[in-house]
Amino acid sequence: MVDPTLRMILIGVCSYLLGAIPTAVIVSKKFFGFDIREQGSGNMGSTNAFRVLGWKWGVFVQIADILKGLLAVTVIAHLMEGQQLPFTNRTPFENITVVRLMAGSAAIIGHIFSVFVGFKGGKGVNTTTGMLIGIAPIEIGIAVLFFAIAVTLSGYISLGSIVAAIILPTAMAIRYNVFGVSITGYHTLIWFSICISLLVIYMHRSNIKRLLSGTENKFTKLQIFKR
Repeated sequence: MVDPTLRMILIGVCSYLLGAIPTAVIVSKKFFGFDIREQGSGNMGSTNAFRVLGWKWGVFVQIADILKGLLAVTVIAHLMEGQQLPFTNRTPFENITVVRLMAGSAAIIGHIFSVFVGFKGGKGVNTTTGMLIGIAPIEIGIAVLFFAIAVTLSGYISLGSIVAAIILPTAMAIRYNVFGVSITGYHTLIWFSICISLLVIYMHRSNIKRLLSGTENKFTKLQIFKR
């Protein structure tokens, strides 16, 4: 029997390494002969992949990055299924839920600070989405809806991501406090979602500067209402 502490270390390392896989960099080098970080915005996320590699490979990168977060919480985390935690669980969550939150967080950190590309990865939006699909599907569904609205109105993917990050904890708070929806471990989960949202917004700090200065790249084909 594997020691619980070693299991947790294994889960953390595997989740981090899964999240750290630089999907867009691998695709650009293998199929296009260049490093995507040297093209477009220089980011290895799906937005730059759409811009530089085309919509088909952009979709592939986006799905792959979402799966990194989803697999961390639905597959890797379950290495602790039925096991005792190596620490005292002071949260209202079941042990496996705590492990899933930790595994998902490790995957996000891996994507943002990937060991495979000098600890400079993407902004973590897709991997965060994948993690939350496995943990809070309704809230992430609402956030995705507002993301789509923001993008179709403005044409800015970055703005949509920032709006979604703000909506996530807001939707949780409204569902719980206004509509009385029972959310297990609400007080812990909402603080967790706020921290994740702040991290995503922080990773978009350069985009925020460009949005304010009017120099941010726009996907005009996604914008419904144009001036």
